[in-house]
Amino acid sequence: MTLPCVELETAPNPRHAVIWLHGLGADGNDFTPIVPQLVDPAWPALRFVFPHAPVRPVTINGGMPMRAWYDIKGMALADKQDEAGIRASIGELEALITREAERGIAAERVLVAGFSQGGAIALAGGIRHAQRLAGVVALSTYLPLGERAAAERSAANAGLPIFMAHGSLDPIVPQALGTLSRDALTALGYAVQWHSYPMAHQVCFEEIADLRAWIGARLL
Repeated sequence: MTLPCVELETAPNPRHAVIWLHGLGADGNDFTPIVPQLVDPAWPALRFVFPHAPVRPVTINGGMPMRAWYDIKGMALADKQDEAGIRASIGELEALITREAERGIAAERVLVAGFSQGGAIALAGGIRHAQRLAGVVALSTYLPLGERAAAERSAANAGLPIFMAHGSLDPIVPQALGTLSRDALTALGYAVQWHSYPMAHQVCFEEIADLRAWIGARLL
């Protein structure tokens, strides 16, 4: 049973899919408005899948239940990581990729994307996925369980194209955490395209334009 999702198709019979994971406390509707801004009319038909994360208590927010891919236990995001929650959400992502294969879109035509906490799962899940993916989009985020990446990564996704973007003024996920993750992924041989923008924890128009160019190159 896969997570409930919001789905948008840019034209009938899509042959490519983008699975996009939202940030902490948001839901699958959060990034649906980006689709018309992002999509080039010349692209082949795409299915966008925006899953809703499960509701769980989040320690840093006083234990308040909200949609979250894993628990955040302190301000230092990479410390005291909720490994069980992270791995459970990687499993949810795996199920969504499998469902696309069952609907006729093989993993090699699936892009996995995410913002903030969703981007962390996109990165961690993307490098571990057993079949080759089209690429990973990781916005304003970092690589969780980074110390396990070398041992647990999938050979099928060696050299995987990764689009990483971050705000230099981000007070939620410091850009330094993003650059550390970028450097770790690059050292492992991933094809990381890095972008920095003078913004906070958000998305900007220049970023969408850069992402459009990057996605367009993946839709072969």
